[in-house]
Amino acid sequence: MQIDLGKKSRGAFFTPPPIARFIARWAIRSGADRILEPSCGEAAFLLAAAGELSLLGSRLTDAGQLNGVEVHSLSAQAAEESLAKLGVATDIAVGDFFLREPEKLYDAVVGNPPFIRYQEFAGVARARSLEAALAQGVRLSGLASSWAAFTIHASRFVSENGRLGLVLPAELLTVGYAAEVRRFLLRRFAKVRLVLFEQRVFPEVLEDTVLLLAEGTGKASHFEVYQAKTAEDLSNLEINGWMDHRPDSSDRWTPALLDVATYGAFLDATDSANVGHLSDWGSAYLGAVTGNNSFFCLNDELVERFQLGKTDIRPILPPGGRYLKGLTFSSTAWNAHRKENKRVFLFRPGERPSSAAADYIAWGEERGVDKAYKCKMRSPWWRVPLTSCPDFVITYMNDERVRFVQNASDADILNSVYGFRLSQSFESEASARHLPMSLLNSLTLLSAELCGRVHGGGMLKHEPRDFDKLVVPSRECLANAREKLTAIEPQIGSLLRKSAVSEAVRLVDDILLVEAAGLAPSIIGVVREARERLFQRRRQLGAKM
Repeated sequence: MQIDLGKKSRGAFFTPPPIARFIARWAIRSGADRILEPSCGEAAFLLAAAGELSLLGSRLTDAGQLNGVEVHSLSAQAAEESLAKLGVATDIAVGDFFLREPEKLYDAVVGNPPFIRYQEFAGVARARSLEAALAQGVRLSGLASSWAAFTIHASRFVSENGRLGLVLPAELLTVGYAAEVRRFLLRRFAKVRLVLFEQRVFPEVLEDTVLLLAEGTGKASHFEVYQAKTAEDLSNLEINGWMDHRPDSSDRWTPALLDVATYGAFLDATDSANVGHLSDWGSAYLGAVTGNNSFFCLNDELVERFQLGKTDIRPILPPGGRYLKGLTFSSTAWNAHRKENKRVFLFRPGERPSSAAADYIAWGEERGVDKAYKCKMRSPWWRVPLTSCPDFVITYMNDERVRFVQNASDADILNSVYGFRLSQSFESEASARHLPMSLLNSLTLLSAELCGRVHGGGMLKHEPRDFDKLVVPSRECLANAREKLTAIEPQIGSLLRKSAVSEAVRLVDDILLVEAAGLAPSIIGVVREARERLFQRRRQLGAKM
């Protein structure tokens, strides 16, 4: 099929007939139902709706029964002509759907919203979409693609007992900006169902697709998911094939990406007495916020230039976290960064600054550092509030894996990473030193995919509270495997520094999950494959962002 570049720029893509027919069949319940296809293009859904209504006895002579909205006049004309050839009366308005108000409601609102990413979705069009979403009490972020506001606005046209059937990108389930859409759907509708596909149903785009089937009015307690292989399989959809999903407090819908068997294997594994959560060991927290890293974070060159003394500065981990590749960040590693002239000091004088510190403070004021938001909100502006020195350091924006590293340098951290402090009961626990290695297993890696949010570039982001739910081997499991973990520790560290993560994970899987936790290798294999699928999905999404 040739792709119309004009259509592509508008986010319009041809909808496969099996999908249009399936949604029309689901949404239309009687021959008298009134239908709306917003952004109707060439009327794929109106044509399917006409066929369904005809089967239900409608004569299709009332122009108010089949309705459409289309911003592109030529497409609207083509849609009317296609339906007129079949003797079907329609009412298709030309204009921007976001400018339309629901003067009348419909039994079924169906269609394939335009999919334009935020980079191209700008100007007046974006402003109108955000305003339309806000009218429904939903404030979307600047990263939202066009479909998000379209979905929210379309719901305004659905009658109290009506249905909303849309073709949406699978990022509905995963990306951070879609959290508001997810919350809205459960708040607005009494029942929410999603159909996912194992194979891509739009050959001309890389984006995976879900079908949203929402109906009624009220607060849905959960959503249901059906996994289909292809669009053709929709004609044989099994009534008993739906799987319930209840979002956790963070509104994640990512588990819906797993098939029933895989999610069941994951739940069975996490139900083991040898598996717990990271919150069992301690808690994560955000590092210190300076308000101006270029002023507060110093290297040796700046320290010497302003003749700052030991009482004026404190050691910190360099801002960022890409250098955290192994299991431990040591004093030796800190000194290596210092020799490379990295910013490994925090300017933090005492309550009575030395003369050198006072000169540096005056230098900062000359440059307006004290006027920065975070700085002017504290007194004195130049004294950064410190968090406790962490036992471990965690990266919260990640590609392949969360990096959980022992802090053996006694350096403080900034807010480019999280800190992790052990609970008092674990501070003397010998096996706690192997906690970074214990997170290098397939169960934890899959858990991280499920409890994180996908952000720009396909990166996985976690909030401190997300780490509370991260699945990890139990205290007893780690203690039982301590000798074997100690033996492979140098090998694991070497593999991580070489970015051979998969090889390191397999070694830890065998020792912790199979031998110590007693989980079946077959289950671990399923979990490992599931994690790899979600990881690759993120990478594909990142390539398109």
